[in-house]
Amino acid sequence: MRTIVKAAFCALSLSVAVQGATADEFPSRPIRVIVPYAAGGPSDTGVRLVQDGLSRELGQPVVIENRGGGGLNATEAYVKSADRDGYTLLLGGIAPLTVIPSTKRVSYVAERDFLPIGIVWRSAQTLVVRPGLGVKTVAEFVKYAKDNPGKITVGSAGLGTVSHLGGELLKREAGIDLVHLPFRSTSESMPQLLGGQIDALFGDASTVAPQVASGKAVAIAVAAPQRSPALPDTPTFSEAGFPTVQAEGWHGLVALSDTPADRVQRLRDALRKAQSDPAYQARLRQHGATVGEIGPEAMAKLIREDTAKWSAIVKAANLKAE
Repeated sequence: MRTIVKAAFCALSLSVAVQGATADEFPSRPIRVIVPYAAGGPSDTGVRLVQDGLSRELGQPVVIENRGGGGLNATEAYVKSADRDGYTLLLGGIAPLTVIPSTKRVSYVAERDFLPIGIVWRSAQTLVVRPGLGVKTVAEFVKYAKDNPGKITVGSAGLGTVSHLGGELLKREAGIDLVHLPFRSTSESMPQLLGGQIDALFGDASTVAPQVASGKAVAIAVAAPQRSPALPDTPTFSEAGFPTVQAEGWHGLVALSDTPADRVQRLRDALRKAQSDPAYQARLRQHGATVGEIGPEAMAKLIREDTAKWSAIVKAANLKAE
């Protein structure tokens, strides 16, 4: 009898231990990713491209939750109400993490309140001009601008966007005077360029590529460390002698800073493996995008450097959020 009781006790202890180990495993249920924008844009596309690979590495579904209405609102709501358990991630981007805090008071500090998991999308801004302007290189563009100060009109996707700030950065680095004309998107500014109402614009490489390929627009330079997959024949500003003119739109996954360290590391390892898949990288290139350098350290560096760069440009241009 005593032997039977002892065996039963051991079996029960083993069962409890197994259940406890299972409960402690991470993740043991689906991971949610809050995307602060509507479906279909670069941010949404970027995280969906890595969704399957990340799910495979984690052994759990990765569920994307789009919350349109702007990156700032969703970012502040995430900081305020998300659980600190690693099961809810945020798709952070250049605007809410590095630009908007320079234009208005926000309830968070990116480097303090977020832990980078990794970048999922980088896409360079590209300077394109109307063919009738008669310039084809950065040197020709800068010379024309200096010979015609305050006469070149440059469109953007709106005040404070990376397409706007890219133009402001070029103005500073090249010592030229350009006239900024904000639109609500590149899809609005491009028809103005094609119709000759504006001279130039900064736009996402993948967005402007079709017009460049058709000869309706001339690509001058890509504002990124490397050439864009969408415009492989277009040089970078660095190649043209302006290495500091870099303006890329980017998005990456972040967790809250007080998320358990072991869970953050599990997420980082899984994303790194998913990003190393050649099939994933090929899908990114098809969209004219790249992931850049893989790993959380690269994303942390990007947040730090872009915050410093864009805050200086915002201050110089005296930009204020409405």
